[in-house]
Amino acid sequence: MVLLVVDTQKAITNADLYNFDVFENSVKRLIAAARENGVEVIYIRHDDGAGTELTRGADGFEIHEGFEPEQGELIFDKTVNSAFKETGLLEYLQGKNEQTVIVAGLQTDYCIDATVKCGFEHGFKMIVCGIAKRHT
Repeated sequence: MVLLVVDTQKAITNADLYNFDVFENSVKRLIAAARENGVEVIYIRHDDGAGTELTRGADGFEIHEGFEPEQGELIFDKTVNSAFKETGLLEYLQGKNEQTVIVAGLQTDYCIDATVKCGFEHGFKMIVCGIAKRHT
């Protein structure tokens, strides 16, 4: 089992995000729980290409300060919505004989959706972590 933390980069993981505090705290807790339970945490970054805030070398491309990878945790970079397309992630997970992938992060209707569908098509059991909003 692995945890994929998708697109939690500085340019888009900030106070402009709806319910940012809830999102940030939920992802932090999820990452901490994964690490405590021996679940490998893998980060996925999106690269929109040169001249954008989401490109290698730009500060916005880096993982949000609250979610930084620990030493030895992997980062795979993608240029399309799916974390599995031409990133090396698929081959890495298959080489480890992983069967279950937990997914959390940003852009439910884009990158999370594409990653979950693609992972399922490759035979992985996909678990999507959502953020529950507390009703008062």
